[in-house]
Amino acid sequence: MQGLQHPVVRLELTTAANTSPLAIDVAESPEVRIRRLISENPVVIFSRPSCCMCHVMKNLLHTVGVHPTVIALDDYEIPAVPDNAAVPALFIGGDCIGSLESLVALHLSGCLVPKLVDAEALSVPPFGYHHQQQDATQTE
Repeated sequence: MQGLQHPVVRLELTTAANTSPLAIDVAESPEVRIRRLISENPVVIFSRPSCCMCHVMKNLLHTVGVHPTVIALDDYEIPAVPDNAAVPALFIGGDCIGSLESLVALHLSGCLVPKLVDAEALSVPPFGYHHQQQDATQTE
């Protein structure tokens, strides 16, 4: 077979100047890496591999236009999740929201979309959502 070439594999290494938020530094402890991921991403879900509750969390967030960063943790990394959060654990804007139950409660109360907007995960609330911000002068 003439004209066929062997496939070429290219490996590109990143430097500190172009490292993505999902980069893994082998010298980082799980605690440091998890805290860094929380601070660098507006919406993060920490889960176990093939977690069905994580799938439901992602789908709910997708319905309001948010695509969360999802990190599957190994068993030894789970205790490093801050705030003693159970896994799957959702963080929005650096705040621990908690599990699927907490996410659903936040959504049903009407507080999810405003929290996502405040965390800059949504630039504009989805059609049909209305967020009233209370003016500081209207405290009475």
